[in-house]
Amino acid sequence: MRLLSRKATCNTHGQDSSYFLGWQEYEKNPYDEIKNPTGIIQMGLAENQLSFDLLESWLANNQDASGFKKDGQSIFRELALFQDYHGLPAFKKAMVEFMAEIRGNKITFDQNKIVLTAGATSANETLMFCLAEPGEAFLLPTPYYPGFDRDLKWRTGVEIVPIQCTSVNDFKITTPALEEAFQEAQKRNLRVKGVLVTNPSNPLGTTITRNELNLLLSFINEKGIHIISDEIYSGTVFSSPGFVSIMEVLKDRKCESTQVWNRVHVVYSLSKDLGLPGFRVGAIYSNDDMVVSAATKMSSFGLVSSQTQYLLSALLSDKKFTRNYILENQKRLKQRQQLLVKGLEKAGISCLKSNAGLFCWVNLKHLLSSNTFDAEMELWKEIVHQVKLNISPGSSCHCTEPGWFRVCFANMSEETLNLAIQRLKSFVESMNNNRSHHQLLKNSRRSKSLTKWVFRLSFDHDRESEER
Repeated sequence: MRLLSRKATCNTHGQDSSYFLGWQEYEKNPYDEIKNPTGIIQMGLAENQLSFDLLESWLANNQDASGFKKDGQSIFRELALFQDYHGLPAFKKAMVEFMAEIRGNKITFDQNKIVLTAGATSANETLMFCLAEPGEAFLLPTPYYPGFDRDLKWRTGVEIVPIQCTSVNDFKITTPALEEAFQEAQKRNLRVKGVLVTNPSNPLGTTITRNELNLLLSFINEKGIHIISDEIYSGTVFSSPGFVSIMEVLKDRKCESTQVWNRVHVVYSLSKDLGLPGFRVGAIYSNDDMVVSAATKMSSFGLVSSQTQYLLSALLSDKKFTRNYILENQKRLKQRQQLLVKGLEKAGISCLKSNAGLFCWVNLKHLLSSNTFDAEMELWKEIVHQVKLNISPGSSCHCTEPGWFRVCFANMSEETLNLAIQRLKSFVESMNNNRSHHQLLKNSRRSKSLTKWVFRLSFDHDRESEER
């Protein structure tokens, strides 16, 4: 008799991905400026630690909120008791207003259409449960966030079919790529229920263009399927072109009275824009009343605590603070991204041009021993164990081309980032020196071989002349 369920004993969680294995190596030997200066620097974690001082300053100046008080009176008991899983109305109102502010107030959100979840992970999984049956599929453009193999598939039984994007056009989504993925799903006898995109992209650090969003809406309209736009990095856009939400394009296309209106769903979170992943605040926004109703019921398995909602409703309602925070955080992200890009350029390493996110998509193809994913893994292991940097290989993101890596820059101090760049630069110089030495030896052997061949040819010629 089986004592545990198949779910408990199966190996489909994705924990054996190099994305997670890199974290495990880091945890064995974490870098610390004082305690462990030769340890592994964590560059595989997309956390935003650049603007904590702004948040801490607000908390110091708003002690009623942080002390769970209202008008100087404690509301601890009220917050400690059970709350309806619909969420605190004040927080939902503040959340949708913040989402609109990040999008330049070009669109507004109805607080009755938002569902609070314990982070974006929970939001994406909940939408899978709402929109698809086990064995049905969602199409995802590559490269995509490695955690989706866990978040979307593990408990739901939903399958992922990749939309193959390439560096030829900077990994942009095209109609042929969408059609090819749809046909691939059909070949595998998978019913396609939708497309999921991250905008801005994780791991590319780029925003999806308005043209791509129009392509996507036309595609889901033609196929009669859903689209989920994961927009958890929407507030991190630090350079042009600016961020365009799929809800903005939906509005511009005047889709309110069409069936597409109810088949577009947005996922949001405060983990990246505010740098609060530990607070576990995520959200689903949908125009479909049945999706909102079902997702709200499911949210009881992953609620946001009342204390967290109360604190953040006060913070997000402070419009002067949120305006300043968004602008200053984007400024700091831009400076940090430029520091990494310029540092890598000096080491002879290029990056995909990016305008958002907490990471760069870095091209290390020239360091591969061969143009294969095996060579990519060999290089990754060298970088983790010898260079002592945990970066994420493109294969973990299902990239179709070996040699790309996601490198995070916002989860460490500037000094630590400079050290990481120096380590990588030294590694590249060492590899180039080794290759030059190897080439010299190869040329030397070839030269000796050529000398012997010329001598032998001359000897044979002289002997033939004598014999004649």
